[in-house]
Amino acid sequence: MKETILITGCSSGIGYYCAKRLHESGYKVFATLKREEDAKRLRSEGLDAFKLDVTKSDDIKNALGYISKKSDNKLDVLFNNAGFGQPGALEDMSKDVLKEQFETNVFGNFELTKEALRLLRNSKNPKIIQNSSVLGFVAMKYRGAYNASKYALEGISDTFRLELEPFGISVVLIEPGPIRSNFRKNAYEMFKKYIKTDGSFYEKEYQKAIKRFESSEDDPFTLGSDAVYDVLLKVINSKNPKPRYAVTIPSKLFWFLRRILSTRALDRILKSV
Repeated sequence: MKETILITGCSSGIGYYCAKRLHESGYKVFATLKREEDAKRLRSEGLDAFKLDVTKSDDIKNALGYISKKSDNKLDVLFNNAGFGQPGALEDMSKDVLKEQFETNVFGNFELTKEALRLLRNSKNPKIIQNSSVLGFVAMKYRGAYNASKYALEGISDTFRLELEPFGISVVLIEPGPIRSNFRKNAYEMFKKYIKTDGSFYEKEYQKAIKRFESSEDDPFTLGSDAVYDVLLKVINSKNPKPRYAVTIPSKLFWFLRRILSTRALDRILKSV
């Protein structure tokens, strides 16, 4: 019998694609989404989909209770995919904006992971798979809130990996670069919601960013969600997966540069990105 898999953030992009492909391949997939209307859409496509806002403790409790009943109190794989990006210079952000970024990308992820352990411990080869980012190990300008949230996620994941290894629970980080999805569209909405461009020291840079947001062209080296799916499937089927998997050329390149360059040399490259 194939594994039971909980995936968060399945309304579109990576989460949706992976949930659909795994379901079609015979896995027992629990596809979760922040909004009930999106869950209804996925249920109409044959998936076992339901609402789970990772920032709400009651949603987490209800979701895991449902999964426990449907899977004989067992979960084989947790794929933490839910998250969003808050663009803008750190100087132009309030503390509350940074908190909102962390509520989903870090605190919600952490609480769901911690609470899911009681089900994961009943699996023969349990895995926690975190969808991180190239920005989880290198920082880029005007992405400070997202950088910080992914750095924090990586630190938590590294610690979980060390603490859970004696129990046979694998913790894996997938670190994509640019992936074709609604991420940029959603980031633009958060940018318009919270960042005041007029009078900002970074106004000229923001105008360039807005042009990129509104462009239909992909960033260089952008791949489809299938690139993440291929790695996810590899991890699911591995008895001893690696701690980290870089996806896309930029992610692989920056991992290499981070290892061989000084901080100042790497900064010179990152300032031009």
